[in-house]
Amino acid sequence: MSKESYGYLEKDIRNGGMKLKKVLIANRGEIARRILQTCDKLGLESVVVYSDADKDLPYVKEATMSHSIGEPPAAKSYLNQEKILEVAKKEQVDAIHPGYGFLSENAGFVRRVKEEGFTFIGPSADVVDIMGDKVRARQTMQAAGVPVVPGSEGAIHDIEEAVSIAAEIGYPVMLKASAGGGGIGMQRCSSEDELRKAFTSNQNRAKAYFGSADMFLEKMVENGRHIEVQVFGDAHGNAVHLFERDCSVQRRNQKVIEESPSPFLSESGKGKMYDAAVRAVKHVGYENAGTIEFIVDEEENYYFLEMNTRLQVEHPVTELITGLDLVEWQIKVADGKGLPLTQEEIRRHGHAMEFRLYAEDPEKFLPSPGTIDQFTYQDSEGVRVDTGVQSGTAVTPYYDPMIAKVIVSGSERSDTLQKAKQFFDGLTLTGIKNNAPLFMKILDDKDFIAGQYTTKFLQR
Repeated sequence: MSKESYGYLEKDIRNGGMKLKKVLIANRGEIARRILQTCDKLGLESVVVYSDADKDLPYVKEATMSHSIGEPPAAKSYLNQEKILEVAKKEQVDAIHPGYGFLSENAGFVRRVKEEGFTFIGPSADVVDIMGDKVRARQTMQAAGVPVVPGSEGAIHDIEEAVSIAAEIGYPVMLKASAGGGGIGMQRCSSEDELRKAFTSNQNRAKAYFGSADMFLEKMVENGRHIEVQVFGDAHGNAVHLFERDCSVQRRNQKVIEESPSPFLSESGKGKMYDAAVRAVKHVGYENAGTIEFIVDEEENYYFLEMNTRLQVEHPVTELITGLDLVEWQIKVADGKGLPLTQEEIRRHGHAMEFRLYAEDPEKFLPSPGTIDQFTYQDSEGVRVDTGVQSGTAVTPYYDPMIAKVIVSGSERSDTLQKAKQFFDGLTLTGIKNNAPLFMKILDDKDFIAGQYTTKFLQR
C-alpha cells in the first residue's frame, strides 16, 4: 500500500524528547506490569494503584510509587474515578494509562482525565462514545463503507420489535446489549421462543453492567471465524494496521486462544480487511491503539462486529510477529508524536499464539478462586509469559481470574504448536483449578492442528 492510501504524512515528526515524564497506571495485575516495563524502558516514572486484595501483588512493588485506593470490589477501587484522580493529582502525573477493562472504555472517565489536565493514553472521549454503542458504531462503519452484519438499524426497546426484526432477517440471530462488550448480555437465539425467553434476562444484565437496557439484534453468521485487525492512528492524520489476529477459539463469546497469521484467511481476504480497518480509523479520526473486529464466513465475506477502543488482552501476539512495542507506540502517540513507522515499514515475521491461562474449572468454564501453591515453568526461546501472580498468590473472586498470558512464537505455525505443547508439558500449577488441561486437549486436536476451526470449536 502507498503512503498516500494510509494517510501517512511525509514530514518526519517522530523524533524529539518526551513531554510526558510520569504515568499513572489505572489497572492491576499482568497488564499493570506490562505497562510498567515500557515505562521503565522509556525512563518514565510510574505510579500504580491497588485495592486491599492486591496489596501483595508483584506490580505494586515494581512501580516508582504505589497507592492504596480502597476495598476489593472494583466499584470501590479500580472503578472509583475520584480515588484514581485524587492519586493522579497528589503524584502530579502527566498521563493516565487505563490498560484494558475497568475504565479503559469509559468515555466519562476520559473526559474527567482531560478536564483535570492529564493526558489520557488512548482515544478521545467522543470516539469512545461512538464506538462503544453498537448501533452508532454500526451506522458509522456503514458511512465509512465497511460491511456490517444484517441486523437492527437502531436500539431495540421491546420484545415485539425484536421478534419482528428477527423474522425479517431470519434465524439464528445474535441478541446483544447495545452498550455492551465481553460477551455480557449476548445470546444466540435460533427461534422466536428462544428470543422471547432471552430478551428480558439480557436486558436486565445489560442494565446492571452497562447502565442501559437497549438491545441490538443481528444475523448469526454460522461457522464463522472471529478476526480482528490491530490498528493505530495519531493526531497527525496517520493510520496503519498491524495485521490480523484470529480469535475464533472462544467460550461464552470470550476469547481463549488467539493467533496470527490466521490459518484460515487468504492473502486477498486479509488485504480487504486491512483496507477496511484503516478506512474505519481514518473515518472516525481515531488516535492511539484499537482493534476492528470482524466475523468472517466460509467464503471470506467479512462483516464489522465492533471496535475495541483500547489496548487488547492479546496485543502480545502482534508484538511478537512485528517485533514492536505497542505500549511504547501508545505513549508516544499520546505524547503528540506521529506513528513510529509507516505502513511499508511494518513487517510480519513468523507465527504467534496466545493462551489465556485462567483459574477456572476447565470443564465447566467457571472461575475457581483460591491460592496458588506452586506456579513454575521453564524459560524457553519463543515463549513469553505475561503474569501478575506468583507462587503463594491468592486469586480472589473480585476480578478476572487470569493467571497469565502464555504467548508462543515460531518460524511457522507447526513450530509454534510444538513449542506450546512443550511449555504446557513443563508447567507446574498447583493449588488451584486451571484451564491448562484444556489447552493440552486443544493442542492435540486434529482440527485445531490443521487450522480448521470456527467460533463453535470449543462448543463442539
